[in-house]
Amino acid sequence: MKIENIIQETATELYGKNIETCNATQLYESIMLCAKKMAEEKRTVQVGKRKVYYVSAEFLIGRLLSNNLLNLGVYDEVEEILRKHGRTMTEIEEQEPEPSLGNGGLGRLAACFLDSIATLGLNGDGIGLNYHLGLFKQVFADKQQKEEINPWIENKSWLKDGGISFEVPFKDFSLRSTLYNIDVVGYKGAVNQLRLFDVETIDETVVTEGITFDKTDIKRNLTLFLYPDDSDREGHLLRIYQQYFMVSNAAQLILKECKEAGYEISDLHKYAVIQINDTHPSMIIPELIRLLQTEGIAFDDAANIVKQTCAYTNHTILAEALEKWPLEYLEEVTPYLVPIIQKLHEKVQSEYPDAQVQIIDESKRVHMAHLDIHYSFSVNGVAALHTDILKKEELKPFYNLYPEKFNNKTNGITFRRWLFHCNKELTQILDKKIGTDYKKEAMHLEEFYQYADDEQIIETILDMKYKKKRELKEYLAHTTGVQIDETSIFDIQIKRLHEYKRQQMNALYIIYKYLEIKGGNIPKTPITMIFGAKAAPAYTIAKNIIHLILCLQELIAADDEVNKHFKVIMVENYNVSAAEKLIPACDVSEQISLASKEASGTGNMKFMLNGAITLGTMDGANVEIHDLVGSENMYLFGESSETVIEHYRKGDYISKNYYENNPMIQKVVDFIVDEKLCNIGERSLLETVHGELINKDWFMTLLDLQDYITVKEQAFADYADRKSWAKKMIVNIAKAGFFSSDRTIMEYNRDIWKLG
Repeated sequence: MKIENIIQETATELYGKNIETCNATQLYESIMLCAKKMAEEKRTVQVGKRKVYYVSAEFLIGRLLSNNLLNLGVYDEVEEILRKHGRTMTEIEEQEPEPSLGNGGLGRLAACFLDSIATLGLNGDGIGLNYHLGLFKQVFADKQQKEEINPWIENKSWLKDGGISFEVPFKDFSLRSTLYNIDVVGYKGAVNQLRLFDVETIDETVVTEGITFDKTDIKRNLTLFLYPDDSDREGHLLRIYQQYFMVSNAAQLILKECKEAGYEISDLHKYAVIQINDTHPSMIIPELIRLLQTEGIAFDDAANIVKQTCAYTNHTILAEALEKWPLEYLEEVTPYLVPIIQKLHEKVQSEYPDAQVQIIDESKRVHMAHLDIHYSFSVNGVAALHTDILKKEELKPFYNLYPEKFNNKTNGITFRRWLFHCNKELTQILDKKIGTDYKKEAMHLEEFYQYADDEQIIETILDMKYKKKRELKEYLAHTTGVQIDETSIFDIQIKRLHEYKRQQMNALYIIYKYLEIKGGNIPKTPITMIFGAKAAPAYTIAKNIIHLILCLQELIAADDEVNKHFKVIMVENYNVSAAEKLIPACDVSEQISLASKEASGTGNMKFMLNGAITLGTMDGANVEIHDLVGSENMYLFGESSETVIEHYRKGDYISKNYYENNPMIQKVVDFIVDEKLCNIGERSLLETVHGELINKDWFMTLLDLQDYITVKEQAFADYADRKSWAKKMIVNIAKAGFFSSDRTIMEYNRDIWKLG
């Protein structure tokens, strides 16, 4: 039956209407249900094959309708059907709520990996939690971030009842889970699943003002929020409840499917590979040992089975992000695991007495990353520089013990989503010039390199970028009421708000540029600086940086002397859907983290793919971007990772010295507390940011500020030579194929999973 007939029949069955008379929501639901049926029909269980289970606290999957239609190979057909009936795909796409299942790079990466696992036809599923309210919806009020609930689950959604339930034992009670599945549709490949566990007793009405709720009412709050505020004891305990609920369900599901596949559970490692994505799922190690023991397997044998089954991905070198749970907290939530963790600790202690590698430290805290490293067979970083730092610095004692476990898997992106879906114009250019092989094998993008000096392609690429900038202009006018100039330079920084990502340094550039324009130094080309970022609710200084940016936005918007040359916009509630508009329109991609602190970054890859030029430090995957495109096709600044690490080792970085010895730095930093800004914002919040920069500046903003401003000014000056800039764009697009998540997953499978 033709797709048009299926959509028509579904609309009639659901609403008694046809395609023309359905409203946009009804038509979205009709098409969504058709796509669900197509995916279900395509899904095949790979019986008896080794399987990877990708266990992660978050999966930032974004809207699914267009992505699934694209991967099913019917997007163009559905778009044409809608056009024939006087409807548009854009109208339908806007009806879909974005699933609130992830936060930033970690969750987006997990979603990309599931897509590539399916695309490559590998046997693998994701396992996580079905958060009802997600992280939070960010709203701006009084130029400050406020948090509201972000519900996304509707009566008709991509979720399917998994028909499976498990009992999860806590100290004082048990909870019964419910499994929901979302089909993961690979590009012309397999259809796998994202398995999301929920709790039957969840109650969204426990949330009161904003995102406030009783953190102790576990039965009713357990799967409400991703990363609930852990600034107090109750928040820590809730996180442990969530993590144990996730891994206990995951472990029970894996053992169930192992048996159903015809394996003995003593051969678990022959059936399954469990990829532990960051430290949130670490308790799956002792939980699997516990469950194997209930099946009659001795402790040492169970520990060896688990060690051969689990692999660990490290996503950070930030010590505060490597979870360390007080043993007493674990005893309060899941006492059954404590003796197992203690035994694992004793085994390590007896073999390796070095205090740096112990699972339980002298303060009775359980180091989850240490547990992962000792009881996994693989430990990988996510960019070449990151893995090198892990080996030589952060995890050196472990690398000395287990050099054979350590390996690098540079992150990647689902380039189809970030190209075919959100940049059809560039896709059409590529199709015409290099054919369509790149759609399956991204390295074929390299063939576009030959057009870097082609005058016609240069003009076409510039036209493409202009069109995407016009689209962003219209989107922002519609969603925010703000008008921007599409002929200006679009300089964009979109990522989680964290001091190491250094949005505060970008804010200092805004001040620098504002003062320059006020002094009569008008930029050759107007500049539009765009931010998108959420700060964790309890991360006060990050929220204060948002306040600073919003104050600067208002200051500049109200100044007619400046605003015709320079604008600042912070996009509210930045998410995947907003990224799909922002990334194709970007000219300058801000990747300005302190060298040695960003594990990889993946936004840098999406921007590069869409022809943005990277302005960044030699950090994370920026290093590999540089290896591919060369210094002439990106803008590098800042101290090296070696220099930064040495500063930390010696403790000799004093931000006040930079502030006192550089008049420009002093001028821009002091403007944070100038009356012009304090009259717009909250003086106390601005004073906090000012004081942090002068007296602490843990992520060395002032160390790199002068160089950042110099190089950024050079980039903006170079933009005026449109042909030379277009050549840089073409080189970046052509070299982006390496960063396909398909390549990353092929490496995971080749070196770690060995699924066959």
